[in-house]
Amino acid sequence: MRILLVEDNQQLGDAVREQMLSDGHATDLMLSLAEARACLSTTDYDLILLDMMLPDGKGILLLQQLRQREDRTPVIILTALDQISDRITGLNAGADDYLVKPFDLAELSARVGAVARRYSGNPNPALAVGDLRIDLSNRQVRRNGRNIDLTPREWALLEALLQRLDATVSKSRLENCLYDFGAEVESNTVEVHISRLRKKIGREQIQTVRGIGYRIASGHPA
Repeated sequence: MRILLVEDNQQLGDAVREQMLSDGHATDLMLSLAEARACLSTTDYDLILLDMMLPDGKGILLLQQLRQREDRTPVIILTALDQISDRITGLNAGADDYLVKPFDLAELSARVGAVARRYSGNPNPALAVGDLRIDLSNRQVRRNGRNIDLTPREWALLEALLQRLDATVSKSRLENCLYDFGAEVESNTVEVHISRLRKKIGREQIQTVRGIGYRIASGHPA
């Protein structure tokens, strides 16, 4: 996934970004509402992690603006405001989840995964695709009973394809899931990672749709 993290505490922001990167999510850290709005005007995000108290205003204003223009990007609020009334306000404004600081990074990872699965239309973390058995919550893949070790970027590619089973995912969208701002992306990067992923899960699992992108079919290998 491509994640926008809006957090003005640099130390916390760096820690959260590192956690998301280790989970395979390209993550852009922005320190203000103005920076966040600039990112949203140029980049499509799969999920937003949003602090409520920012130097140039309240994060809830950004959340309200997103929902008013019918932007359905999932939003998880990260805040030190721990009153029930604050949580109710955030959820009523359209937030998908709410995590109070200080929080455990592993719990944040679990919540990010759960929200992403709900938005993909399948909240069940256990999937069967061909001879693959995939546990999205524990980030485990088994093929014919054997564990398969994936790198964070291989996992990010697999997850992006699984979120859109039976649909073709464009190369540009896959690049968007893999790399945040500032990363150097070579022209054949996606092809290289797809090739490596195919060697591990089976070439038949991922279909190339020439000139468009890649897809995984549900139920049976593509």
